[in-house]
Amino acid sequence: MNFTRWSARLPGTQRRAAARTDHPVTSDLRSDGAGSVPAARAEQLADGAPPVPAVDELPVREVLDRVPALVALVHGPDHRLAYVNDAYVTAFGPRPTGDPARAALPELDELGLFPLLDQVLRSGKPRTVKSRKAPDSRSYTFTCTPVTEGDGGVLIFATDVTDHAEAAERLRASERRQRETAVTLQRSLLPQELEQPDDLRIAATYHPGGTEAAVGGDWYDVITLGGGRTALVIGDVMGRGVRAAAVMGQLRTAVRAYARLDLPPHEILQLLDGLAMEIDANQIATCVYAIHDPNEGRLVYASAGHLPILVRDESGIVQRADEPTGPPLGTGGWMHTSGSIALGPGSTAVLYTDGLVERRNEDLDEGIASLERALSGATGTPQVVCDRLVRAAGVTAEHDDDVAVLVLQHPAHTGPDGELFRNAALELLGGVEAAPRARAFASGVLTSWRFPVELHDLGVLAVSELVANSLQHGTPPMRLRLRRTDRRLIVEVTDGDDHLPRRRRAEPGDESGRGIAIVATIASTWGSRRTPGGGKAVWCEFGLPGAAK
Repeated sequence: MNFTRWSARLPGTQRRAAARTDHPVTSDLRSDGAGSVPAARAEQLADGAPPVPAVDELPVREVLDRVPALVALVHGPDHRLAYVNDAYVTAFGPRPTGDPARAALPELDELGLFPLLDQVLRSGKPRTVKSRKAPDSRSYTFTCTPVTEGDGGVLIFATDVTDHAEAAERLRASERRQRETAVTLQRSLLPQELEQPDDLRIAATYHPGGTEAAVGGDWYDVITLGGGRTALVIGDVMGRGVRAAAVMGQLRTAVRAYARLDLPPHEILQLLDGLAMEIDANQIATCVYAIHDPNEGRLVYASAGHLPILVRDESGIVQRADEPTGPPLGTGGWMHTSGSIALGPGSTAVLYTDGLVERRNEDLDEGIASLERALSGATGTPQVVCDRLVRAAGVTAEHDDDVAVLVLQHPAHTGPDGELFRNAALELLGGVEAAPRARAFASGVLTSWRFPVELHDLGVLAVSELVANSLQHGTPPMRLRLRRTDRRLIVEVTDGDDHLPRRRRAEPGDESGRGIAIVATIASTWGSRRTPGGGKAVWCEFGLPGAAK
């Protein structure tokens, strides 16, 4: 083999040769009338210094044997081994020349490089494979360069990149640990178990996006408000990472605290808006807060820059709750308003974050329209609907954004189940006969519902105290409502006065102030809220014997 001619194929040699040809270095220095100095020696001349040989005069084998990289030379279609340098021998041991590479260089076969050698030989173009781990447990980057001498061959040049590969693996492992920590934080801030109201069936799912450590700030929650009402919330903190997840956790905690005030949805968002600015003025979030009241058959909601709620009725028609929508939380200076959408028996509602419908190079409305089509055909339990919507949206483990989906169904109670969910109401016209009439009405209803005597008597007592309190401190119109579910009895009295009662300790000489205290003592829980358009509602609940909590 002519190693001098083949050495021109080594990486960098051609560039240096071209540089010498295109830009010859000359010198005006003369010694004893001699001509110009050769280019390879121009910078080395000094008085008394020995001449330095030009690159072309160096023995190629000696040069290759001293190269720290691994070098091998194969020729012919079966890649017969022509040469390996000392570094290659040190790494993998002596290799017999003249044998086909598959037998002489088994380590390259394990690395899967022979198809690459065939490709380089056919195309005449160099190829590089980065960071392959060899049988000696070290990592190499292989550069295969075609050689056109004789029947052709390939010069294999392998650089040891073990340190770089190990550093990259440590970095990847660190990123995996960070991501696991971030995802654990994110999931710990989400509800570990969703509350299940009497009148709704609810399921949710959360998928962290991509393989980065920077998870997002998506969250959801279900909050039972009492009196049969349920609050549902879903939101998305802009940005990614632990900071976004931490802000999300603070907002979710605040939502649960504000929900206990039993305020209308738009007032909850007003409070959250101010809190978001206090937490981080540079962090904004979108959010939908909705309240379901089974007596109204509607979902009352307010939106802060979030995507519209979708509702599928029992016939399969999907409606989009587009309005009203205000700016995201944290922007300030905006008065949010509440809207409503029908959610009757047999209906399914879906709340979701943008990761479910937003795609690159696709309009957002197209993603929402696709979700509507998927929802129109999605039947089954809430969890089944969740899974179907996620699959229809093409969400996988490599999805580049977080996805949160909250599905709620208002089941239609028929047959034996219908006996467990009953309503009864009485308009209170005032006057001295109102309280006795309310007690008689309650006694008859509770008897028809076949409640035990003890629960019957407690229910009548609660009705008596709440009605008396409304007659004394409220204004018309006044109404008594009794509701039973499969788990509890609910007593509610509404009137036109918006002053909310509070529990207080009555002194022995006081003639009033004991009604709410009595109700709070005998009932499982009680509460009050202002109603839309003015007025208030005061309610209490009793757990049914043997019912699940």
